[in-house]
Amino acid sequence: MIEHASIYSTSDIAGLKVLVMRYWPRGVRRERVDVWIKDAAPSRELLRAYAHEGLPWAEFEQRYRDEMLHERPEVLERLRGLQEEHGALTLLCHERMPPEEHCHRTVLLELLTEARL
Repeated sequence: MIEHASIYSTSDIAGLKVLVMRYWPRGVRRERVDVWIKDAAPSRELLRAYAHEGLPWAEFEQRYRDEMLHERPEVLERLRGLQEEHGALTLLCHERMPPEEHCHRTVLLELLTEARL
């Protein structure tokens, strides 16, 4: 089982807690995370294009998918291995994500579950 949540969530987080952000989130203690995988996050360039240059979500999503599948497939394998080893893991980042918002962790979750089909 793989889930996702905000690192700032106050609810219980299931399984291994995996931070999938390029930068450590403000105000978060190290003990809130079991594993930090920086390379599971979008590249600095892609983050900058989305957050500061107005890159549309659809293009961000496709470019992030391409990064993960073609430039860092070993990260996907590592995450799959952690899930198999621990039974459950939760992908964490700083986004609180109301339903109308987007976050790379949902794309990452899709990539991990698509491979299982």
